[in-house]
Amino acid sequence: MEDWNIAPEVSSKADDQSGAADHQLRSRLRVVFVGGNGLRAGWSLLLYLLMMAAIVAVGAWLGQSFEVGGLWPQMLGEAGVLAAALIPAAVMARIEKRPWGVYGLPLRQAFSKLFCVGAIWGFFGITLLLEILHGMHTFDFGHVVLHGAKIIKFAGFWGIVFLLVGLFEEFFVRGYTQFTLARGMGFWPAAVLLSSVFGAAHLQNRGESWTGAVAAGFIGLFFCLTLRRTGSLWFAVGFHAAWDWGESFFYSVPDSGQVSPGHLLSSSFHGARWITGGTVGPEGSVFCFLVIALAWVAFERKYPARDTTVPE
Repeated sequence: MEDWNIAPEVSSKADDQSGAADHQLRSRLRVVFVGGNGLRAGWSLLLYLLMMAAIVAVGAWLGQSFEVGGLWPQMLGEAGVLAAALIPAAVMARIEKRPWGVYGLPLRQAFSKLFCVGAIWGFFGITLLLEILHGMHTFDFGHVVLHGAKIIKFAGFWGIVFLLVGLFEEFFVRGYTQFTLARGMGFWPAAVLLSSVFGAAHLQNRGESWTGAVAAGFIGLFFCLTLRRTGSLWFAVGFHAAWDWGESFFYSVPDSGQVSPGHLLSSSFHGARWITGGTVGPEGSVFCFLVIALAWVAFERKYPARDTTVPE
């Protein structure tokens, strides 16, 4: 009769061992994927980038199915990549159980005073750079080449395009990506890494130079400072959009070697490439670094270091 109990005892021990093994496996997997602050930064960023790549691929496929003439493809393209950056971040916010504002674009600050101040700084920055070149007799503003309703039409069109550009580039590089990498390596190491990538990415633009790419990297670091001090990207978005709009439409100079159609002036450069930036545009000028440095110092004084909380 005693032998009848052997099988149940063996089965019970086997179940206990199997349960212990399963628990150990789950514990190991949890250590690999989950840390003290939830899903580990590397896995979060990988998941975000995979979702973004999938949306971009779908958008490219849809774009091939519709033919749109004129300049509209550029605007639609910028809107598409912006959506591809925002949608995965919204999904990750639910997964990570974080408020949207921690990723740098708190909705309550959308197009608020901070954005407007950033836009003023951005337009003043590109104006100062071109005034320096004009004072050195290497840049001429030319004359107005648009008239009537076309001025309003193209000013509005490029205003929307560069707002989309500013939102996409700031959020993708210094929004979710910056926040997530900072969780793993700290704010400034992440900022230096991403600003370097941001600058190097400009070399993919036709007509870009190493000087312009390095300048873009330093501008990226400046934007990281504005994020650190204000707790949001809205200043940087305003600055970025206004700088690009002033550069490409208002002052009608090249941006990474490209001149935007429908620009306002017949401006021109003449002189040494290291001064003017040549066909690259003013971002390829050594004096761009001077303007960035002045912006950095001015921002340091206007927005001194303090404890910053990011609103939801």
